Amino acid sequence: MKGIHQLAEHLNISIGTVSRALNGKPDVNEETRRRVLAAAEELGYVANQSGRSLRQGETKVIGLMIESSKETVENADNFFLGVTSGLQSVFARHKLDLLMLPCPSDEDPHEYLKRMVARRIVDAMIISDTQRVDRRIDFLSRAKIPFVALGRSLSASNFPWIDLDFEGVADHAVERLISLGHRRIAITAPSSEANLGYLFIDSYRRALERHDIPFDPTLVIRVKSSEQGGYQAAHELLLLEERPTAVILIYELMAIGLYRRLMESSVMPGRDLAVIGFRDAPRARFLQPSLSCFRISLYDLGVALGRMLLATMPAYRDFYPGGERNIIWPLELMPGESDAFDVGAMV
Repeated sequence: MKGIHQLAEHLNISIGTVSRALNGKPDVNEETRRRVLAAAEELGYVANQSGRSLRQGETKVIGLMIESSKETVENADNFFLGVTSGLQSVFARHKLDLLMLPCPSDEDPHEYLKRMVARRIVDAMIISDTQRVDRRIDFLSRAKIPFVALGRSLSASNFPWIDLDFEGVADHAVERLISLGHRRIAITAPSSEANLGYLFIDSYRRALERHDIPFDPTLVIRVKSSEQGGYQAAHELLLLEERPTAVILIYELMAIGLYRRLMESSVMPGRDLAVIGFRDAPRARFLQPSLSCFRISLYDLGVALGRMLLATMPAYRDFYPGGERNIIWPLELMPGESDAFDVGAMV
């Protein structure tokens, strides 16, 4: 491996000329450029990206901040894998790299983000798991760092975000269940301050009110967004004196734990309790009865996130003119067998 000094000495030309040739500057003649590039390949020269980043004030790296914990690893599905595939398809056009930034669950996400920004390892950020009040958004806005959020928040007043249509999912699920004769409908929500939980419950409450069904707080089951959370949710539902006839899940993998706990008590999903899941996750596709849930293109979501982010960055905004700054991403219901039964037959 040779440095730029050795490369210049080998070619017997100045370091400045070598640098300009490697960076594609127009003031270097084509013959010299070819000589420099051929010698660089022959000698195994690799540019010092850290030094170049300091000089140019950019890293060509985009950060994606996600939550990391033992629970999220054990319950991992392909959500971020699908999203990153779409992101990289956009960033690759501009020779940008994507860096995953897993924030430990026992660390304050705001402090973690401040540390990453202070190290200047990325040019822009994508943040996820937005909270009801999220200090990361205020921090990035004040620091004038390009960013986009995967999720809404009450923080700041004008920042770019894309969020899944949690209200639409809750509303559609309630309407579907009521049309099947259900009146006592439970719902799961995160045990955290994630903003999506508030959106989900508010939409659920409004849908019930349209049909003159009173909101019962005992039917809102707050658990962790995991298979274990689904198991716990089913356990709490089974303990209720007046059990619901249906439940709506906010996280896709909850259905796996919920099915298991119900069957341990000889309660059959789709026969004794209607179940509607959130997203069509690969690990839940083989549940029996098949799960009614919602479908989304994670790849397309990633593409939209990438384009929205680059539209906020001066070097790339001309490639993405006129884009929306706020998008609610739709999901499509995929009916299964888990909510298809006659409520009257239970009475």
